[in-house]
Order: sequence, then C-alpha cells, then structure tokens
Amino acid sequence: MDLYCAVDVRGGRCVRLHQGDYGAETVYDDDPVARAVQMAEQGARWIHVVDLDGARSGRPDNAGVVAAIAGAVPVPVQAGGGVRSAETAEAWFAAGVARVVLGTAALRDPDLVRDLAGSHRVAVGLDARAGEVATDGWLEGSGQSVLEVARNFAADGVDAFVVTDISRDGTLDGPDLEGLALVLDTVSSDVIASGGVGQLDDLRALAGIEGRDGRRLSGAIVGTALYERRFTVAEAAAALASGCGDG
Repeated sequence: MDLYCAVDVRGGRCVRLHQGDYGAETVYDDDPVARAVQMAEQGARWIHVVDLDGARSGRPDNAGVVAAIAGAVPVPVQAGGGVRSAETAEAWFAAGVARVVLGTAALRDPDLVRDLAGSHRVAVGLDARAGEVATDGWLEGSGQSVLEVARNFAADGVDAFVVTDISRDGTLDGPDLEGLALVLDTVSSDVIASGGVGQLDDLRALAGIEGRDGRRLSGAIVGTALYERRFTVAEAAAALASGCGDG
C-alpha cells in the first residue's frame, strides 16, 4: 500500500481545511514545493496535490505550483482541483503530473474522463458527504451516491478512484473503513483512501481492509496528521507496509 502525502494549495500556500470548509483553514507552509520535496525525501511514494482555489473556481488557479512540485519531487505526483477540460488535464500531464484526478468534471462531463483515460492515467475523485458525491470544491451536492458514480466508471479504464469522506477530512477522527470496503468491492481499479487518518493504527486498519476477491486498497492519502506531527512520513509508510503484511 502506497503512502500519498497531501499538499493542498490555496493562494500559493500549503494549507489544510477542516471538513472541506474554506473558512476553517490552517496554513502550514508558505512554500508547498519545498514541503513536497521534503515529504518525498522522507519516504512518500506519491505526492497528492490539490488546487483548492481551482476546485472552487473551476480554473487551474495554482497550476504554476502544481507544475513546480511535479518538476521538483523524485516521486510521482497525483493532482486535482479545477480540472474541467482536456486542455487543463493535458497541460498538467505535460508538466509532469503522473495522474490527474477529476471530481466535478466526472459528474458533469463523464466523456471527458473516458477520453482522457484512453491515453493517460486518470483518477475519479469520489468526494462524499453522507454518501452523496459533492462537486465544486465540495460546496455542492450532486444527487449521486459514491457507489453509483463508481459503477458508472468501473469499465472505462480509469486508473484509480480516490475516495474521500468529507465529514472526516482534516478531523483526525479515523477513516470510513466500511465505506471504503464497499467501493473496493464495486470496482476493479485501484482504490485510494482519503480523510480522517489521525494515528498509525488508522493506517494499519486501512492496510487490513480486504475485498471479497482478496483485493486491498492501493494507497492512503495523509495530510493533517503529518502536519500536526502525529507521526512521521517514515512511520506512516512503515505502518502501511506492516498492516498489509508485506513489510
């Protein structure tokens, strides 16, 4: 199971939101590029970048920061937030992003996801509140459930699904193990967990989730717990390895 270290960017700075609330922001670093490099050097297998301004505006407002991170770190970058067109996605791939996450666009323009998935590594962001997928920086409800959206893309060559429980994001209260297991049983693509990790035991629990066919989660995104120094990047990577019995 891979450790994805989160670098959420707003106004060019590295921040974290509490339950997706733009009014509940904590700034952790004025240099998100340096923070991403540090995390990679400490053992992150991926860097997960979110353009928070873009997620809300529908434009790649922090595209320069995303590109700078992709060009600076020695590990692959997964990035999302404000990707609403093929042009934006192609620009991010050209800048070195390994996998682009589409959330709002997946709901409003599913053909965009399917077209991009034919030639690139694309993830669908399943960001949910009370089981309903949210859009526009988590500000609007879509009227569709996580499993419904997952099934819609299950056969379309999507590289991964990034599953976030908004009510847990940034809270450190633990991930939604049951909900993640349901998604794992619904799709054959990789499933990446996001939201709620507050201690190493949460990571071990995520690594221990097993689907009906024996599949496991492919990764976990961790942000606030690292910034709050609940544990180190190296400790997180070790917990994911030990939890699934391969390290």
